[in-house]
Amino acid sequence: MSDEEDVAPAVKKSRVFYGSLEEKERERLSANVASSSATGSDAVRAGIEAGNINISSGETLEIEERVSERQQEALAEFERRRRARQITVSTDDAEVKAGLRALGEPITLFGEGPADRRERLRSVLSVVGPDALKKSRKDEERAKRSQDECQQTWYHEGSASLKDARLWLARYSLPRAMRRLEAARTQKEVTEATKTIRQQELHKSLRNLNNFCSQIGDDRPISFCHFSPDSKMLATASWSGLCKLWSVPDCNLIRTLRGHNTNVGAVVFRPQAGVSLNQSDVSLASCAADGTVKLWNLESDEPVADIEGHSERVSRVSWHPSGRFLGTTCYDYSWRLWDLEVQEEILHQEGHSKGVHDLTFHPDGSLAATGGLDAFGRVWDLRTGRCVVFLEGHLKEIYSLHFSPNGYHLATGSGDNTCKVWELRNRKCLYTVPAHQNLLSAVRFQPTDGHFLLTGAYDNTAKVWSHPGWMPLKTLAGHEGKVMGVDVSPDGKLIATCSYDRTFKLWLSE
Repeated sequence: MSDEEDVAPAVKKSRVFYGSLEEKERERLSANVASSSATGSDAVRAGIEAGNINISSGETLEIEERVSERQQEALAEFERRRRARQITVSTDDAEVKAGLRALGEPITLFGEGPADRRERLRSVLSVVGPDALKKSRKDEERAKRSQDECQQTWYHEGSASLKDARLWLARYSLPRAMRRLEAARTQKEVTEATKTIRQQELHKSLRNLNNFCSQIGDDRPISFCHFSPDSKMLATASWSGLCKLWSVPDCNLIRTLRGHNTNVGAVVFRPQAGVSLNQSDVSLASCAADGTVKLWNLESDEPVADIEGHSERVSRVSWHPSGRFLGTTCYDYSWRLWDLEVQEEILHQEGHSKGVHDLTFHPDGSLAATGGLDAFGRVWDLRTGRCVVFLEGHLKEIYSLHFSPNGYHLATGSGDNTCKVWELRNRKCLYTVPAHQNLLSAVRFQPTDGHFLLTGAYDNTAKVWSHPGWMPLKTLAGHEGKVMGVDVSPDGKLIATCSYDRTFKLWLSE
């Protein structure tokens, strides 16, 4: 081993620094940050220019506001629950349902029991307030009260001409009523055997009714037919706008009355026409669907006068037994009474909730009966203006009414296929005749004694029923279309029917 190998290697001594290195380290770090920020800002700028980086324009979302809104909602919910606990709700389920209905809420939900329904009402009241239920009940009571007031019969002061007409009607009808009652007393003295024989003879003749004459009356359906007071003429109304006069019983055309431009609803003879009136006097009245009403004499085929004032369809006209007054029914929910002597409308009577279709006068001239599309009938006292009888019972519209000559029976024909006979003395329905298989368009009592009732219907037939008893005596079949009108001649010998098949037929007992 040499001397050089024996020498130990030199030990590397650590360098010792005196003082702090913070300043140098800060300098080093700041230099690194400056270089990196320079490169980073260049990269961000390049990203923004390329559209890859979007930077907001300073819009911020205030977290504190959202937190406060949630707190307010929670506080409101706690407050609502506190109010709900203080609200007293009935335990009667019917009252709970009524309360929900009054508040406009469904009265029950699927699978909901009475307890759940009660809690739902409590919850609703906690939102709208407990006074809302009382307020809605008050509104309901107020509305019901006003509705009841609207349904009450009300009267208003009439004109002087109406007062004069009512006094005239009273003086006219009372003597006729006395004569009718005297005839009834005389009839009561007749023995039952004699009455039975007469009734059997009448029924036998009615069962022998046959088609005596059939005539094509027009190019359009014939809507109405009416015998003259002397039973020598028949007036027919058609949808073509024409009214025609026919001789009876040979059915020859006498005159065509031209004046209407649309469907004619009815044409009726004045009570004294052809008997005590002159040919030039007003002898007929007709009405049409356009609201026109025309008056005619027996000399001309042109109307002698027009009655104006109806804005809706006029379905029927009817003469008062005196011949002085004319009644019209209108689809403006009213009927009117016209005085031909003073030539003005003296009564515009409301009372129906829908259109008024038919009108008939009592044989004495004291009462008028109206029936309309509201399925109700009313009997009016013309001397006082009051509605003395309310006819409730039909299920559909009333299309025809007629008084019996006995003075206390009224027949009504309806769209419910039945004919009801009303007893005016006790104001009740005496009998319901299940008359036809379709709506009844016309009902007529025998004008002399009222011993039979004639009905016409849309089942293409007319039927004769005994009165009293209401037994079917004869079915008058022969029309190919619905029967739109029927009438019995004043002498009681002939029956006329008119139909949608454009024909009218006369029926006579052999």
